[in-house]
Amino acid sequence: MLGRLSVTGGDRGPARPGGRDDAELLALIAQKDFRAFEALYRAYHPRLSRFLINILRRPHLVEEVLNDALMVVWRQAERYNGRSKVSTWIFAIAYRKALKALRRQDEPVEDKDAEFRPSGEAGPEQQLDRRQVQERLLSAINELSTAQRAVVDLTYFHELGYREIAELMDCPVDTVKTRMFHARRHLKNKLPGRLADWL
Repeated sequence: MLGRLSVTGGDRGPARPGGRDDAELLALIAQKDFRAFEALYRAYHPRLSRFLINILRRPHLVEEVLNDALMVVWRQAERYNGRSKVSTWIFAIAYRKALKALRRQDEPVEDKDAEFRPSGEAGPEQQLDRRQVQERLLSAINELSTAQRAVVDLTYFHELGYREIAELMDCPVDTVKTRMFHARRHLKNKLPGRLADWL
């Protein structure tokens, strides 16, 4: 059961513009402070976008799910109880919204180029190498189950620990470890030597 908002528990998160951390922003959002919500939205938009594209694999859904999740934060900020990081609470909301969106969809629609469009700073050979590496990695990750993709993404791209991931996904820590074990084994089998070493 979710309790009332507390800014004393959990990890307060990094300070945001104006010197406020995530928990302080959430306390202000609970009082319907729109400027605090804007600051939190700007801080979480890139991170949630990256997470959701890996979970959904449907670029056209990402912004919709992201906005739905952050609307829950706006409407229910007072339900944050301080027992976890603010980021874990927000990612859990986004994860549940993503699973609901996936259940509503029939056919996947993917933008295969979205994740590995090369930077203008790299030369042609570096761009080609980077694109090939990212294509292989993305292809291998896309073969994982939704739950396994979530664990891999949260571990490697958002640097969350198994306990935080378990809380976010509402499952036992051992389940997270099992999903990671199977995901890593699959990826190691699919990726060439130097990429497999990264795992």
